[in-house]
Amino acid sequence: MSDKTNMVGRRQILAGAGMAAAAAATSGMARAADTSAVAPTAGWDHECDVLCVGSGAAAGSAAVTALASGAKVLMVEKMPILGGTTAKSGGVTWIFNHFIFREQGIEDKKEDALRYTVRYGYPRQYNPNSPTLGLDENRYRVAEAFYDHGSAAIDHLRELGAVQFKQFRLFQVDKPAPDYADHLPENKAPTGRALEPAVGSGSSQGGGSLASQMHAYLKAEGVPILTRTRVTRLIKDASGRVIGAEATQGDKTLRIKANKGVVFGTGGYSHNVQLCDMHQPAVYGSCSLPGSTGDFIPIAQEAGAMMGNMGLGWRTQVVLGEALKTRGIGLGAFVLPGDSMILVNKYGKRVVNEKRDYNDRTQAHFHYDPAHEEYPNHLMFMLFDQRSIDAFGGAFPFPVNKAEQPHLIEGATWDEVFAKIDAQLASCQDRTGGVRLAPEFATNTKQAITNFNAYAKKGVDPEFGRGKYLYDREWHLLFSARRTGTTQPENPYPNNTMHPFAAKGPYYAVVLAPGTLDTAGGPQVNANAQVLAANGQPIPGLYAAGNCIAAPTGQAYLGAGGTIGPAVTFGYIAGKHAVRA
Repeated sequence: MSDKTNMVGRRQILAGAGMAAAAAATSGMARAADTSAVAPTAGWDHECDVLCVGSGAAAGSAAVTALASGAKVLMVEKMPILGGTTAKSGGVTWIFNHFIFREQGIEDKKEDALRYTVRYGYPRQYNPNSPTLGLDENRYRVAEAFYDHGSAAIDHLRELGAVQFKQFRLFQVDKPAPDYADHLPENKAPTGRALEPAVGSGSSQGGGSLASQMHAYLKAEGVPILTRTRVTRLIKDASGRVIGAEATQGDKTLRIKANKGVVFGTGGYSHNVQLCDMHQPAVYGSCSLPGSTGDFIPIAQEAGAMMGNMGLGWRTQVVLGEALKTRGIGLGAFVLPGDSMILVNKYGKRVVNEKRDYNDRTQAHFHYDPAHEEYPNHLMFMLFDQRSIDAFGGAFPFPVNKAEQPHLIEGATWDEVFAKIDAQLASCQDRTGGVRLAPEFATNTKQAITNFNAYAKKGVDPEFGRGKYLYDREWHLLFSARRTGTTQPENPYPNNTMHPFAAKGPYYAVVLAPGTLDTAGGPQVNANAQVLAANGQPIPGLYAAGNCIAAPTGQAYLGAGGTIGPAVTFGYIAGKHAVRA
């Protein structure tokens, strides 16, 4: 849950700046082909060895590492405050074979770790009999680099005194967190890989603590950090090496010389509608900061970069009504609360295990039905009863008080709820591809509820295996803990994730749509975090890490902190390599 965003006030503060940044990014895309990548080398406004662009986990790790290696570092951030989407997250950092495992004598072998990564991240390519597990050489080496350098990156931050870490333990449960695919046979160490800052941890402040501790280390060492400074293009010398960048700061254009390298850690493109329409056509809203407008993509393209998988994203369901009102949402529907609760599609059919992790569960929205030329799960309908809203109120998207959730649908009967769902769909059908409930929705949904009630009593879900795996059961306890003061009894049934629906209303619904924590597609890097050119060779002097690149772990959100772990690691790799290069 590490990267889950939860600072609504921060979102509101930055909304205006984010809109401006999005417009600037789109403008940059349009003019990229007309802008020369080679520029005169005189007249620099700033000079450094390593220029770090962005201020979240990736750029922060790169800056701290380069500085500790003896480089002169400069950090620039286009937004008015520091930290990026990292600062809105829980700050949990998922790492193989970290120091706590080593202290505890827990084996997290490289061979097993890579099999887990590739099986989960590239399921269609995975071949356990291949020396690269079915991947091309470069992507395999990138995955390998995550294992080889992740624990070293954490140890380096600890040794420097920049950030101390402890093992992330499930809030209110006090157990090491299970990985999101704890059940895969390739996963030989399925719990406990997630770390978090030892100081300032927590779902509402951990990411801010992680980022701010890096910033404090840099500032204490005299590193300049420029905010409201947006890099617009790279500067190369005659040999094609990146030697600096141009940036705008208000109405000024700055030319920044970088003697050893430029490292981008600028986030994804969830708030660039043009790019999302092209590569992520079903992103209704995002938890990422409004500055996630994909600035690096046109900059990298202009520099001749090879694009990796542009369609990757870190996914979560979002409340449709909220996302239609503002693309920059405060919270996603990460761990769905409630036990007397199911999801159905427009035909009234359950289509997914409601208790699976947010990244994997959200992908059920993208199923295509070739018989009807449609995406039947494009929107989903979260149905629940009075028990669930009473017992789990306050666990998003359930409100503590019903008036706090303006998109909550309530009815005395299921038929009343269904009518209100369809009315809500009618009001926004011009923005959802015309989704409406099918004529058989009511009949099928009532049968789905009847079936679910029987499953709950037996404790076994034969359709989707809800509650079968450790993740389902323990993360249900974490974010679906019963509300203090509720009069609802404990779940007496054998599977804690399922409870029969009440025989009488009131009943409730929330319309859910696909969204992102952020996108995870962009230029391809190698095992040194160097951005590759179209010919597969590194672009000298250009590095990147975090959500602005094609994810090193493919589509897999390996566990809590599954985005921040690779960001910290590849930032560390970039910082070290740039100084040596």
